[in-house]
Amino acid sequence: MIKNILFVAMGGATGSVLRFLCQKWVAGFSTLSFPLGTFMVNVIGCFLIGIFFSLAAKNISFNTQWQLLLMTGLCGGFTTFSAFTLEGMGLLKQDKIGLFFLYTGASVLLGLVATWMGIRLFK
Repeated sequence: MIKNILFVAMGGATGSVLRFLCQKWVAGFSTLSFPLGTFMVNVIGCFLIGIFFSLAAKNISFNTQWQLLLMTGLCGGFTTFSAFTLEGMGLLKQDKIGLFFLYTGASVLLGLVATWMGIRLFK
């Protein structure tokens, strides 16, 4: 179990640093009010977790440790949005369309409400 935690931690630390660097890099040339850095990180993270998921499904040598390092750790540290989209795709794959829309809508709406409440609580 400790070994698995270390794989997640190494990937998570790397992903978090990469997110920070990407957002700073984009902020250096973007003059938009739109949060372009976060948007790009989320899209890139979704793309990466899709690649890693496909590799894990097709390749036996892409073992649990690689999945923990890259999917849970790296993508999780880079963006939790990637895990959210992968779980949504899992619901679609299982033909749970209604549950997909409930999960997606509730996650976005309640996430925004919870963030707003947290801000208001400590404002």
